Amino acid sequence: MALQPAAGARDLNPREVERNRLIRTTLAEEYRLWGYQEVDPPSFERVDTLAAGGGIDGRELVLLASEDRLGLRPELTASIARAACTRMAERPRPLRLWADGVTFRASTGDSGHQRIQEQLQSGVELLGDASTAADVELMCLLLAAAGRLGLGADQHAQLLVGHHGLLTALLEQLPADHRHAARSALTGFNPLALEALPVSEVLRRRLQAVLRLRGEPGPVLASLAQWLGPLPLLEDLASVLATVAPVAENHGVQLRLDPSFQPHFALYDGLVLKLVCHGGTGPVEVASGGRYDALVGRFSGAASEAAGVGFGFDVGALRDLLPEQTVQRGSAGPVLVAYASGQQLAAALQVLAALHGQGTAAELHGQPLETEDEAGRVAHQRGCCRVQWVAA
Repeated sequence: MALQPAAGARDLNPREVERNRLIRTTLAEEYRLWGYQEVDPPSFERVDTLAAGGGIDGRELVLLASEDRLGLRPELTASIARAACTRMAERPRPLRLWADGVTFRASTGDSGHQRIQEQLQSGVELLGDASTAADVELMCLLLAAAGRLGLGADQHAQLLVGHHGLLTALLEQLPADHRHAARSALTGFNPLALEALPVSEVLRRRLQAVLRLRGEPGPVLASLAQWLGPLPLLEDLASVLATVAPVAENHGVQLRLDPSFQPHFALYDGLVLKLVCHGGTGPVEVASGGRYDALVGRFSGAASEAAGVGFGFDVGALRDLLPEQTVQRGSAGPVLVAYASGQQLAAALQVLAALHGQGTAAELHGQPLETEDEAGRVAHQRGCCRVQWVAA
């Protein structure tokens, strides 16, 4: 009998489960403040929905043995977008929705066999609003949620911003048959692949410069304007970033523009985001997202409603990153109800019920203890906050 969890799975102890719950509750409180309502998408969907119009590589889908082609969700966005355009089609736009739950992603291990990775996510989706104001709202909500969790200057938090249209505009300067390879090299940060492209030396140098172009939005936008000329996209992006910049500064988050950044899943066709913090061993990605209008358009028959933007937090990454005291709100250990002899068991149960009636977490020690001091030692071992001693 195997004694270890499957590769990619993880056993969580009670403290880790409690910290996950507190992080999810904290995020949900912030989402609700901004008017977002909770939904609960299914854990499995038809494969064509999960693939998100080709935005997700089929090799990353965990398929199920069933008559229909079904699989486990690798993220939450596609399922929520589908439900918004079908079950919630009659509701007025924009829709502000949030959800959390486990996602599943497949990969190939060193042995060549499939490996399944599960991840607990929490995030929001703003559907039916194609304006830059929706982009601003999403970024500000992401920053507010990070601030509520305690992320900021102490974690060297950075919000990386990119845009699918920027990369497309830069690549349009290349011959069409080389654009895909150049995009892969830029998004994969592969200077050797750029060097091997059969393009002019001028274009190669520009691509190499794009690979290094990231940092404060102002200088990056100025460089892009020199290469691309007057472009409405640059003006819109400059306006969005100027609006968000003071919010980021207020939360101790550095705002960075990276034209070559693209998230792991190719769902996005507009603004893209990634919140990165510094962990014990290096950078940790704690949230990502962006705009996915084309994905919504696959499910919606109304062109005016084909708009969506959202983000998702990696709850496990947050749990491992945040100092324990920052997510201990309301998580003091229970009261230990202990008694001196079997004759006090009934009385101890009454005390336990009274504490529960007051909304106080309490647990019963099942065997009599000789002294209250001994009960105190047991309470300390079990992580209880105090002892309710029941004596004769």
